[in-house]
Amino acid sequence: MRVLIQRVSEAAVHVDGVCLSSMHSGLLVLAGFEAEDATEDLFWTAQKIVQLRIFNDEQGVMNLSVKEVNGDIIIVSQFTLHAATKKGNRPSYIRAAKPDTAIPLYEQFVVIVSEQLGKTVGTGKFGADMKVSLINDGPVTIWIDSKQRE
Repeated sequence: MRVLIQRVSEAAVHVDGVCLSSMHSGLLVLAGFEAEDATEDLFWTAQKIVQLRIFNDEQGVMNLSVKEVNGDIIIVSQFTLHAATKKGNRPSYIRAAKPDTAIPLYEQFVVIVSEQLGKTVGTGKFGADMKVSLINDGPVTIWIDSKQRE
């Protein structure tokens, strides 16, 4: 499982001109799943996201988590996070989970993050042509891969 986390001062997800999710301060999380991902990957990644200390404290030091600042989270599925670009100019998405595997993983991940955050998280629509807007705060952008726990 791979996620790209962006600290944002605002973000929104639209499909067909309809706003599915919007928020002010928090995290926009782009999430990509592999067929090999298990519940352990989902829990580990969710815990990292919710506890990641990337919000400023009163001294201006990144020392607080999204939960501690009562921030929001929007999770958007994005299979392109598993793009392989080693050969040629057209990315291969062979490692990305197919929808019949990825959709249940995505839905379970949303539930786990919501439980750990203590409130409902926003989402996009799996497989839809989404328009995601954001104002990256900082900018702070962090990549996490559950298969490379560094």
